[in-house]
Amino acid sequence: MKTSRRDFMKGSLASLTLVGGGVSLLSGCTKETSVVPPSTGQPLFPGPDRLTVEWHKNTIKRLQEKLSAEGVSGVLCADALNITYLSGYFHSKTERPEYLWVPTKGEPFLYVPGLDRDLITTWWIKDYEWYFDFPTAEKGGFDNPQGTRDHLVYVLKAIDKRGYDTKVVGIEHEVGPTAMDKMKKALPHSSFKAIGKLIHDMRIRKTPEEIELMRRAQLYEDKALEFAREYVLKHGTDATDYEVGMMATKYGTDLLMRDIKRDGRPHTAVGCRIGISCRCGVGTAYPHPNQVHHNRIQKGQAMQFSGGGRIGGYGGEGYRACHILPMPDLAKKMWEVHTEMTLMQAELQIVGAVGRDIAKKIIDHARNAGLEKYIYHRPAHGIGMEGHQAPYLALGDYIVLEEGMAFSNEPGLYNPEGGYGYNHGGTIITRPERGEVLNKTPLTKEWCWLKI
Repeated sequence: MKTSRRDFMKGSLASLTLVGGGVSLLSGCTKETSVVPPSTGQPLFPGPDRLTVEWHKNTIKRLQEKLSAEGVSGVLCADALNITYLSGYFHSKTERPEYLWVPTKGEPFLYVPGLDRDLITTWWIKDYEWYFDFPTAEKGGFDNPQGTRDHLVYVLKAIDKRGYDTKVVGIEHEVGPTAMDKMKKALPHSSFKAIGKLIHDMRIRKTPEEIELMRRAQLYEDKALEFAREYVLKHGTDATDYEVGMMATKYGTDLLMRDIKRDGRPHTAVGCRIGISCRCGVGTAYPHPNQVHHNRIQKGQAMQFSGGGRIGGYGGEGYRACHILPMPDLAKKMWEVHTEMTLMQAELQIVGAVGRDIAKKIIDHARNAGLEKYIYHRPAHGIGMEGHQAPYLALGDYIVLEEGMAFSNEPGLYNPEGGYGYNHGGTIITRPERGEVLNKTPLTKEWCWLKI
């Protein structure tokens, strides 16, 4: 434990190697260079940085075909993720309303707050309006502001004035009577139909382009997890779990952003991040602990590295459930059974399988091992641009899996009385013969059982 933090960050970590290869990330580094070496011009993991404009245009065309079959004139989207998914317009969601109108025929229309006007004027959608800020004066501008704008009413009237067919207007979900009254006053000759499921069903079936972004993000996340493990081995009880997470996040972010093409202006480096958290000791014994994790690492503790990576808005989860030796016998059994459950999901997550059946088989594995009391949750949730999305690998979900559906991989086991718990996490794509595991970090005792 003689090495200082500064020496560690500047020195060489020979055991950090590229996934699938034996080349050190720090090859050629000296004491004066950063842990993450300068780019050679070739990304560590080549691939796209975001979905193309053409992908978004084609996705809107696919949606328009569905809208036509549904018999609606178009759909008005207010959900930030739906707007980004369809248009590629990345923005920060606040209380300020934003809307995307996708007509069954014709070009889309965007309505955005003025602080985002430079984002939309430089994007591919050419029909747009922006308003100053929220709450918005109905008229008068800066000089004599009067009234307060109802943005939902305004945007519906704006769509109608543009000559779009508004006979049957699609909306994302059912609304209450107050909102419906306003909508009918704005468009008295229109009817409204909740069709958000059309967009949701598109989003849960990932295209090859979306999966490629997820796959690339996971590889960078794997490297950050490796860093976290090496940091613990290097610093042991001198470090806190908070410190481990922060240092691994910095490392992963530096590594990723070294390879992301960007010029500092809008539409580059969108939706990109690597985030690693770490918790040790009794905090691992709860699926969703509510305390801050800032604890000194100690021998005999369970430890979890939790990672989330995104490129172009897409990524997944990458956790590893570890234990710093020594381990009680029950802890060893729980870790081993949990790891078996984690590996089972890839075998079961195939086209045509039923979500409920997969969940039952995985849960039954722990029950048959006598560990039923340590089961707290379903094995997996759907995953996409947001952390959680339907469908689920859960006892109450009878979804029939299709190719391209993505799920987390986390059938955890938890023992609050013993003060330890285990929850490996990963991301799996549904395939015909076997689920495709995007994470490459090992699930072995050699990797997860740590000696310091």
